[in-house]
Amino acid sequence: MSSSWTTKQNKLFERALATYDKDTPDRWQNVARAVGGGKSAEDVKRHYEELLQDLHHIESAGRQGSQYGGSSSSNKSKGGSSSEEQRYYSRDVHQLLC
Repeated sequence: MSSSWTTKQNKLFERALATYDKDTPDRWQNVARAVGGGKSAEDVKRHYEELLQDLHHIESAGRQGSQYGGSSSSNKSKGGSSSEEQRYYSRDVHQLLC
């Protein structure tokens, strides 16, 4: 089992999710094959569940004043994203997952 994900694997993961939707038989095996790098069906399913949790946190933060957004300038200087960027990310991921 490989737990770290490269940027390339994440991109392949996103593309595979768009290709193999929730109605695809053997979805996680197909996604794992598309990602490669020794990822198993369980690895990609767990990664998907973590992505859903992240999305939930981002959406919840947006409704509560945003633990992610905070002050855009101070957050960006620490390598974070502005609340506007988080909203766009959240929207894009939501479209991908639904």
